[in-house]
Amino acid sequence: MNVSGLRRMAPCLFAILAVAAWGQRLPQTVAPEHYTLKLTPDLNNATFTGEESIDVLVKQPSNEITLNALEIRFGKVTATANGQELPATVTEDTAKQQVTFHFSHTLPAGPVALKIDYSGILNNELRGFYLSKTATQRLAVTQFEPTDARRAFPSFDEPAFKATFSVTLIAPKGDMAISNTNAVSDMPGPGADEHTVRFATTPKMSTYLVAFLVGDFECISGESDGTPIRVCATPGKTQYAHFALSGAEFFLHYYDQYFGIKYPMPKLDLIGIPDFEAGAMENFGAITFRETALLVNPKTATVDEEKHVAIDVAHEMAHQWFGDMVTMQWWNNIWLNEGFATWMESKAAGAWKPEWRLEQDNAGNGFFGLNGTLNYDAQRITRPIRAEANTPDQINQMFDAISYGKAAAVLAMTENYETPETFRRGVHRYLEAHLFSNATAEDFWNAQAAASHLPVDKILESFVAEPGEPMLTFGEPSHGKVQVSQKRFYLNPTIEAKTQQTWTVPVCFGEPNHQQRCDVLRSAEQALAAPETPPFFPDAGGVGYYRYSLPESVYHTLTADVETQLTPTERISLLGNEWAEVHADKASVGDYLDLVSAVKDDRNAAVIGEAVAPLGTIANSIASDEQERAALAAWVRKTFKPVWDKLGAPSATDSPNQKDLRATLFGVLGFEGEDPDAIAQAKKLGSEYFSNPGSVDPTLAQTAAALAAIHGDAAYFDQLQHVYETSNNPQIKEVALGLMSAFRDPALEQRSLEYAISGKVRNQDAIFEFLGPLEQRQTRDAAWNFIEQNWDQVQKQLTTSMGGYLVGATGVFCSEQKKQEVVSFFKAHPVPASSDALQRAEDSMDECVQLRSAQGPNLEKWAARQ
Repeated sequence: MNVSGLRRMAPCLFAILAVAAWGQRLPQTVAPEHYTLKLTPDLNNATFTGEESIDVLVKQPSNEITLNALEIRFGKVTATANGQELPATVTEDTAKQQVTFHFSHTLPAGPVALKIDYSGILNNELRGFYLSKTATQRLAVTQFEPTDARRAFPSFDEPAFKATFSVTLIAPKGDMAISNTNAVSDMPGPGADEHTVRFATTPKMSTYLVAFLVGDFECISGESDGTPIRVCATPGKTQYAHFALSGAEFFLHYYDQYFGIKYPMPKLDLIGIPDFEAGAMENFGAITFRETALLVNPKTATVDEEKHVAIDVAHEMAHQWFGDMVTMQWWNNIWLNEGFATWMESKAAGAWKPEWRLEQDNAGNGFFGLNGTLNYDAQRITRPIRAEANTPDQINQMFDAISYGKAAAVLAMTENYETPETFRRGVHRYLEAHLFSNATAEDFWNAQAAASHLPVDKILESFVAEPGEPMLTFGEPSHGKVQVSQKRFYLNPTIEAKTQQTWTVPVCFGEPNHQQRCDVLRSAEQALAAPETPPFFPDAGGVGYYRYSLPESVYHTLTADVETQLTPTERISLLGNEWAEVHADKASVGDYLDLVSAVKDDRNAAVIGEAVAPLGTIANSIASDEQERAALAAWVRKTFKPVWDKLGAPSATDSPNQKDLRATLFGVLGFEGEDPDAIAQAKKLGSEYFSNPGSVDPTLAQTAAALAAIHGDAAYFDQLQHVYETSNNPQIKEVALGLMSAFRDPALEQRSLEYAISGKVRNQDAIFEFLGPLEQRQTRDAAWNFIEQNWDQVQKQLTTSMGGYLVGATGVFCSEQKKQEVVSFFKAHPVPASSDALQRAEDSMDECVQLRSAQGPNLEKWAARQ
């Protein structure tokens, strides 16, 4: 967690809070070795019973054992040591989510067998052992990461307490039971309408990776490298599972080869769950997914929807090595799990589908893309990759763009510096040394340094330990040398770093024929070896985790022939860097728009997408009136309409890139350009898509459908609502629901918001109905008023993670008055696990006010020249 807010408090209070947080950790005097679990869920009454044995090693004599439990009702508890059974009394500390078993005699050091009878609830919080529902059935499913195994079985629920698990599930007759390993027996009983499924013992693993599911699932099957693979879903949905199964078969073989360590489990299941808070969860051998992250119909899906399913599957399967086989010692190093899987997902998915050009997506401003992550990390409120996190709230907030996006970007930069094969050898060395055990950041970077004989340990340590990112300022290159200085970069130019920060930075320069030369910046100012011939570009490959400032002459030389001198990922880097300099008041908004003009004919969808992404911010946050917005819209039409016309109509032979490019250009013409032809065509395409999804190009049609929604009427809203309520296709359902939140008509916006709290929208999805109108300048005030006035009902729709997303989304406002209003509201109505999100929202609003103040006059001058 980012503790900068706490550090501003009195030192003594901070010390008290730190001790209290550490007090939630379990004692290290007892370690589990094996769990035997038998669970019987009662789907009708949303409860379950459990019989549990835990073989533990007591490290020193004691008359008590403390472990984690939450929402558990205890029956008989005993401990057996040296053949003697001792009954226990139980005391609970709900605040710490712990229980202590007290014994009348001292337990000796050595092996002890705990036996626990207990019961619990199948909750509706989408965490722990919880209830998921469809229109016709109920399912009992699990989500334990990070700290919710304790809701399903009393446990030593910390990642370093690895143990083996033997699971038995008693399920209703006709329902399927799934756990981490293969079923070794399936017997009738104990009741006439039940069957008992016993699973093979797992390897050593952490509690948060245990999974069990009971319900009416259907599966399709495949295999890879001798490992059986299933994709499972509720009845009628396995028709959408074939794409994910094909990907999983490819990825398992790819990972077996890449890591040089074979997947160790006897099978691999991928299961789609109707109610699921996260995108997916890497349970060892039984990966669970939100349905839209697993199930897709290629005939009706966009290129992005296919990418997202492939990337989600690849991400969770990468975790079977990074996270499951080798697990971080504690949650402060969660980046060892999530950063690795984020870095690895696009390598595997890109090898499967090279036509997707995922390396370009990774460079951009999208979800965990490099430019987007750099902007996130350049705010005043950020944190190091490795940060303190001891309470469940603190741990939950670690699952952010730093643990995923920044960690992945730093790994990609390091791989580029070492070379991919050298980096792979370091990865293998790290995994092999810690199989079925725990590891730290030092373990990883020491393995990389040993494999590469390069200062990789210094590089990784500096980027893991230091918050924020460096700005590298380059002098004029001369005779193969260039002077470089570094300091921390902030998007808001009014913020100054309180201390001097220095990173160890691998700086790679572009060379002719798209080769590179790397040197390492080790101090605040230093001369680096640089190419003697142009172009001079200090981010070869577009993977450097830094911003850069170039001499004016160098910048103009690059931009004069940007399409031939730089690769697509490097052009994306340059665009993102220039936009960051606009934020920091080092460049004008007119400079940025000139750069957009220079790349307007680029044939790579990701380059055009990166170029036009800031146009909405320019229109909504910088422009002061409708006249300036009209000038910007006219410029968009003039710049991109000829490019759009050259593309022609969609064709069955279009590549994924062509489909994405067409949709991107159509979107910028319709949304930012307000082109009347595009808007008219959008209304037609949008309606056609939802009437017959296979009749039009889905990638273009979904963009059109979104444009149609903001100009839509009640008839179109009704069509979307009908699709959401009746479609069996998870992707189309989610799109229809999301578009209901895009209407600008005040009455339809109100309908959408009321629908979100009507009980007809799953908790995991209701957030979309609030975020949609908050994102638009024309609708956000009404949306915020609705949220304030209906807070009790809104809050009931929010899961733990979704509450943080809603708080963070309020950062779209752009005035001091609104900031005070938002902050006051959430201080009066606190949302769990959202303190970091609120600080970031405040920072975003401050940054927007500053951006408007600095760039507003520049936009006015630019508009006057159009």
